[in-house]
Amino acid sequence: MTTTVDNAHPTTDVASTLGTVIDDVIRPQATTVDREGVFPRQGVDALAAAGLLGLASSTEVGGGGHGMRVVAEVVERLAAECGSTAMVVLMHYAATAVIEAHGPREVRADIAAGGHLTTLAFSEYGSRSHFWSPTGTATATDDGSVRLDARKSWVTSAGEVDSYVWSSLPVTPDAGPMTLWLVPAGSAGLSVTGDFDGLGLRGNGSRPMTADGLRVPSTAMMAADGAGLDTALGAVLPWFLVLNAAFCLGLAQSAVTEASRHVTRTTLAHTGAALRDAPVTRRDLARLMIRTDALRAFLGDTLTALETGRDDAMLRVLQVKALAGETVADVTDGAMQLCGGSAFRKELGLERRFRDSRAARVMAPTTDALHDFVGRVATGLPLLDEANR
Repeated sequence: MTTTVDNAHPTTDVASTLGTVIDDVIRPQATTVDREGVFPRQGVDALAAAGLLGLASSTEVGGGGHGMRVVAEVVERLAAECGSTAMVVLMHYAATAVIEAHGPREVRADIAAGGHLTTLAFSEYGSRSHFWSPTGTATATDDGSVRLDARKSWVTSAGEVDSYVWSSLPVTPDAGPMTLWLVPAGSAGLSVTGDFDGLGLRGNGSRPMTADGLRVPSTAMMAADGAGLDTALGAVLPWFLVLNAAFCLGLAQSAVTEASRHVTRTTLAHTGAALRDAPVTRRDLARLMIRTDALRAFLGDTLTALETGRDDAMLRVLQVKALAGETVADVTDGAMQLCGGSAFRKELGLERRFRDSRAARVMAPTTDALHDFVGRVATGLPLLDEANR
């Protein structure tokens, strides 16, 4: 497992810049993004203009040179305000990890400068959430290019990005289970084939895409033919799982903060007592706080394991999204119950966070798959059977 990490928290400049973008653009538009199911273009563009989409890019190409801890805190803060925006940014950083390792310098420089948004295109109709088993094909052609054909089931930011980190079967049979490609947006034969009207994350633009005779040059291949699964497990998965946990933490923390505010400020007219004056209310709030703080501590330990190269780093990475998905689901559910009927109104923003939180359990690798992976690691089995590699 290889990844870039550092020990620094966001610098004052990064934190301040992010806060300004959140205050001026992202928070004011979060309700509209959710209600209308529109892609958060203004927020994403504001983040790009502020230099926040190039934080993980190497300083060699003009990026921020930050590692996973800094980026995780950015995703956490975004998720607290707008889950859709946070998911778009999360997928951008996960795809950037591959491009930084294997992509062309000019694209890396564009990402560093905030001029290029990217995403992952892994999940397919044929294999669903089993991203490690693509069914889409890559075929060498007489003119030296490669033809890609696939039906992708869900692609975050579909039709909104500048490139896709695209998975397929290898060009050469038996070369390996997967090959990765950098596919430019607007390529002939590439199309968005459906809409997204989901329960939550309604503005993240997660839509199906089809490649039908899409041609890319052979140089679009990232890493060796057939080596895509190793690249996905080593470069993509740590970023995706850890940032997903940060995403969940942001949602959970914002739900706890809103619930605490509500029970503190709300009083009963016939007694004059605040909701917080009831011991059962304080107990329930404390439970939500403890669950959220436990997730924060586990995420911090996961980052430390990666940063220090601990032997259990891989195990922690697999565990953290599973823990986060269950935690955020339980915490947002508990906050809804704690705030009663008020939580069902749009004003508190709790019902939006409740809906957004449901995604973590089913995003590949799902919680069930992660539990299996953790059990495999714990008992000395390979992460995947040879038939899946």
